[in-house]
Amino acid sequence: MRSRDLIAALDEAALSRFHLRAVLASGMGFFTESPSYWVLIVFRFVLGFGVGGDYPVSAVMVSEYANRKDRGKLVGMVFSTQALGLIVGPLVALALLGAGVSDDVAWRVLLALGAVPAAAVIYLRCRMPESPRYQVQVQGKAEQAASRMSDFTRGRVHGNGSGGQVHGNGSGGLQHEMGLRAFLTNRRYLILLAGTAGTWFLLDYAYYGNTISTPQILGLISPNASTMTKIAIQLAIFVVAAVPGYVLGIARLDRIGHRRLQLTGFAMMALCFAVIALAPGMTTMVIPFLLVYGVSYFFTEFGPNMTTFVLPSELYPVTMRATGHGISAGIGKLGAFIGVFLFPLLQTSLGLRGTLLLTAGVAVAGFALTLVLPEPSGISLEEMTSSPRTSAVPLRIADQASAP
Repeated sequence: MRSRDLIAALDEAALSRFHLRAVLASGMGFFTESPSYWVLIVFRFVLGFGVGGDYPVSAVMVSEYANRKDRGKLVGMVFSTQALGLIVGPLVALALLGAGVSDDVAWRVLLALGAVPAAAVIYLRCRMPESPRYQVQVQGKAEQAASRMSDFTRGRVHGNGSGGQVHGNGSGGLQHEMGLRAFLTNRRYLILLAGTAGTWFLLDYAYYGNTISTPQILGLISPNASTMTKIAIQLAIFVVAAVPGYVLGIARLDRIGHRRLQLTGFAMMALCFAVIALAPGMTTMVIPFLLVYGVSYFFTEFGPNMTTFVLPSELYPVTMRATGHGISAGIGKLGAFIGVFLFPLLQTSLGLRGTLLLTAGVAVAGFALTLVLPEPSGISLEEMTSSPRTSAVPLRIADQASAP
């Protein structure tokens, strides 16, 4: 079977099934009484299908609805809602532990609560129409795209094929439907994949490895801290250092440029890791350590942690956009997996300084690999992905939707 863009294969019901898996997996994590570690692993694996499937879909859906001026901000907002979860999660944990709930019950409640946002997304996603770009450029349904878009925007966007907002001429204006093999053997897209997937891999290795050093920070601050104290300190570090990075990234991403912000973030991460590793006393002096660590955390969010999610949703043609994003996300999470398991081993053999110096090198590699990517900020998706093999159908729904 020929591979097509994930957004092509996933209709609204299929999108709901992704989130349904997340609901079931989160809920079953609560109700499972079996002490078996492997039972929990199975449910987390099922949860991974739901989260992994929606990663590219969420990014691409927003990217294809957005106008060129605000596209980075809007896709970045999708990703940045993880900040809300990273705040609510520890707060709920602190509330449960403060109320005297046992650890055995607390972790089950925390897992089960993950079903609530997934269930909400099922309802909201079913109310969204299909991507208008996909309907026009792949399915040739310009009139249907215009009608559903008009309903969705409550009349702010109209289109009857002659108003300059939606154009398509049936199969003659459709984009070339590229199979997975052709996609993976196309030199242009292989270079883009090296950039989007490679930088995501390096970012997640450094990011999750950086998180692994949190116990070292807590040991410096409070060697005998209780579980509640550690959770509170981790929450404080996140709120002070990371949340401002998310907020500023949303506000400035389109002005600075998506590629440029990723370059800046990787450069600052490399600098901070190198300072901690090379400056005398950095791992023994609490305040200097926290300041540099906080700066690295800030530029991770105000940089590649956001842009590695945004860029793959812009650089690929509509027929393979979610596929390119999904491959990039999957390889990125492989980097996270390696970072989580490799960092403790490296700290044992290299020490914290040596491990962070290696991480600085990883950030430099991310900076270098970002250079192969074009700058999509301010450019329409059609202009960005047009090539001799694709004929971009004029489509200005999103841009018209943002006009007053």
